[in-house]
Amino acid sequence: MPDMYNVTGMSCAACSARVERVVKRIPGVTSCAVSLLTNSMSVEGSAKVSDIISAVEKAGYGASLKAEKKVTHSQEENILADHETPVLKKRLIASLIFLIALMYFSMGHMISLPLPEFFEDNHVAQGLAQLLLAGIIMIINQKFFISGFTSLINLAPNMDTLVAMGSFASFSWSVYVLFMMTRPHAGIFSMSDFYFESAGMILTLITIGKMLEAKSKGRTTDALKSLMKLAPKTANIIRNGQEVTVPIEHVQRGNIFVVRPGENIPVDGIIIEGTSAVNESALTGESIPVDKAEGDSVSAATVNQSGFIKCEAIRVGEDTTLSQIIKMVSDAAATKAPAAKIADKVCGIFVPSVIAIAIMVVIVWLMLGKTFGAALSYGIAVLVISCPCALGLATPVAVMVGNGMGAKNGILFKTSASLEETGKIKIAALDKTGTITSGEPKVTDIIPSDEITEEELMRLAYSLEAKSEHPLARAVVEYSKAKNVSPEDVKDFHALPGNGLTAKLNDEITLTGGSVKFIRENLTVNEKYIHEAENLAEDGKTPLMFAKNDELMGIIAVADVIKPESTQAVNELKTLGIHVVMLTGDNENTAKAIGKQAGVDEVIAGVLPEGKENVIRELQTKGKTAMIGDGINDAPALTRADIGIAIGAGTDIAMDAADVVLMKSNLLDVPSAIRLSRATLRNIHENLFWAFIYNVIGIPLAAGLWGLKLDPMFGAAAMSLSSFCVVTNALRLNLFNIRGR
Repeated sequence: MPDMYNVTGMSCAACSARVERVVKRIPGVTSCAVSLLTNSMSVEGSAKVSDIISAVEKAGYGASLKAEKKVTHSQEENILADHETPVLKKRLIASLIFLIALMYFSMGHMISLPLPEFFEDNHVAQGLAQLLLAGIIMIINQKFFISGFTSLINLAPNMDTLVAMGSFASFSWSVYVLFMMTRPHAGIFSMSDFYFESAGMILTLITIGKMLEAKSKGRTTDALKSLMKLAPKTANIIRNGQEVTVPIEHVQRGNIFVVRPGENIPVDGIIIEGTSAVNESALTGESIPVDKAEGDSVSAATVNQSGFIKCEAIRVGEDTTLSQIIKMVSDAAATKAPAAKIADKVCGIFVPSVIAIAIMVVIVWLMLGKTFGAALSYGIAVLVISCPCALGLATPVAVMVGNGMGAKNGILFKTSASLEETGKIKIAALDKTGTITSGEPKVTDIIPSDEITEEELMRLAYSLEAKSEHPLARAVVEYSKAKNVSPEDVKDFHALPGNGLTAKLNDEITLTGGSVKFIRENLTVNEKYIHEAENLAEDGKTPLMFAKNDELMGIIAVADVIKPESTQAVNELKTLGIHVVMLTGDNENTAKAIGKQAGVDEVIAGVLPEGKENVIRELQTKGKTAMIGDGINDAPALTRADIGIAIGAGTDIAMDAADVVLMKSNLLDVPSAIRLSRATLRNIHENLFWAFIYNVIGIPLAAGLWGLKLDPMFGAAAMSLSSFCVVTNALRLNLFNIRGR
């Protein structure tokens, strides 16, 4: 498992690229991914934590290991809270107040606004007023200069460097002009040579953009914050025979806790007393309550809707299902999606390249005869229109929103890569038992002989099977209970492994039940019933014959029936252009019968548990393959597949081995996960396109390449809006219908 770090001081994608680069150079680090969105870093390898933190600090940023101390969900929620927007809002309001005054002195005369008599025709006084006002705005927004020039000194320039250089260059040139105007006969300079308003306006407009961006970025983590809010704060536990309310952090494994109707279940546990209907929509997205009784498990943050229950705590703190989901979604945001690699490479060299371009632009315009002030204006425009943030945010914001959408619908992507790659699969290999089928045999057909009724057959079968522990026997027992059939007491019960059962009823009647082969060896069976049994077997069902003494009573067919949603899920996968394969260890006849009902394209039968991995390996030669399963024997295949998808109700081993976890255990979530992945990837491509196009068009435009003169203030406004537009486009994913219907 990778180590997770908090990283502070990053302001743009160039920062995250810089941190990633220096950490990857540390001996022992095998991989590193930095998320600008969540200010986190994921590092794998054998490098020391102290070495990693030291490298990040030397690069000009701060770092701390997330695991150094455990934090509660409320503390974690506070970490994710939008602390940036309120600070930026105060800075913006203060900046606007002084900017209005600055614009009055710099441009008021152009629209015939009256100036105080002292300033009339006193250009030096007007310049001094502008210098003071611009200086105040620069002090208010000093963070840009501290971050920007610190990064430049550390040879890791970032977006703040571009803003600081643009504003500082405007201010410095204007100060120079002001001093020159104090000389006698300084007619070569005039009020139009001042750029004080640009220095102040650039900072104010960038602050507006930063605030809009921060506000939008805050919304991308809404799903994660919503999950954290679900975490109960207290629990009612039994201590020394008394019920006491304690903070959730004090609940320990083995504690007995009680939950009344309407209350949230505090931790994961097992019901030891009582029954209830539990709303699990917080974890699975499924709104229909689930009936729970003694021995059933319950999860933290689900709601007890009816009935008083007493439970034993099984998983507490960070081990609860809710905590694991939160960790999974949070960690996924700290990983890198493949699509982000292109943007990261560009961001790593973007800011130094822009600075070089800005210097070249100034030199070229000077060579073409422009005044230094005019040439500098072009260079400043290039600096402030360039936006590495739009490139750096293009992928992570879409990934965060996509992950949040999945979590709300019970679909958990463990990494950014799994979210992106799921939509690219061409082949879906589905395990049969527990995935396509319910995994529990059910009675499907009852065929009594001509001499008895269906109810009589079930009564005899129930009496015999009630003492057996075989899964097929349980199917008969469960069906009989559901039909309110009353069994009779039998004696001398014997189980004959692989064959069947025998017992005595009323000391004189011998009851026999079992396979067709076993019954035929013990009595003569009418061909009519043999033919019926063969037809049932061809349909993938297991026929069980029952006899009283030497007389056949009838046939009960049992089968692992397909889940109600399986056929629809397979059809939706095929509609998405995916080749659907069913894997099973069953014989070919049974497998084909189930495969036909489900509507799969291909059936691969007789596959031993260890053989599933080899089948996946072969399928991968034909296209990107996903394995969908739920059992321990699916773990190697889940790991081998390009994308492993685990049914949530399956084993912990299968869930650990998978890339995607379906919390609702609903096969319909497989096509939903693919749709969401494709929508997220499409959104990433849109973001990258607009971010690239913005810079490709904006930089030449600011440089005056097409004969246009772009005022630095307009460049700053464009830069401010670019990141905001990328984040807003990512938020459109919240409107996407992952069900496709």
